[in-house]
Amino acid sequence: MTRVCLLGKDDLDLRYELLSRETSREALATYGRSRPYENSIAVRTVSVGGAVSFLNDLDWYLVRFVEEAIVQEPSVDPDEWLSRPLAEALRDGRIEPGETGEYLKIYGVERADNGADGDGRREDAGEAAGTVVETAPRLVEPLYVRRTDGDLPEYDLREVEDTLVVRLTEEEFSQ
Repeated sequence: MTRVCLLGKDDLDLRYELLSRETSREALATYGRSRPYENSIAVRTVSVGGAVSFLNDLDWYLVRFVEEAIVQEPSVDPDEWLSRPLAEALRDGRIEPGETGEYLKIYGVERADNGADGDGRREDAGEAAGTVVETAPRLVEPLYVRRTDGDLPEYDLREVEDTLVVRLTEEEFSQ
């Protein structure tokens, strides 16, 4: 299964924006949704082609509400994501999977605070007293790097718990 993750723009609530509009709500209704990161929505599709089609269907909304759309295809790499342009290039056969790992954007991943008690959890006043709600981690400050000799450069912009690696096209990296 191929995953698609939509990362919302900082100044809006992505879930609200997409689910409050009939066309995007209907497009999302056929998929199980998750929230892997703060202000994000993720779905599973059957292939890279299905992921690109899904993104094309939502393009009007993506331009307005999404900072970045990323695709995770296990046959390319089980842990790294692909940018939308790279996923399109793979689907169209303009690039082979083995040629995709040189240009990267690495996000730092840290737990969101949002009233959390230090371990990324918080009590939700809207729920029964004492109910603990997990908060989604957030992506911070991307670092653009090139992989050399197969080694992934270290994320060094700030101290973070983890990283999220997104493979890019050479054109995206050069911009």
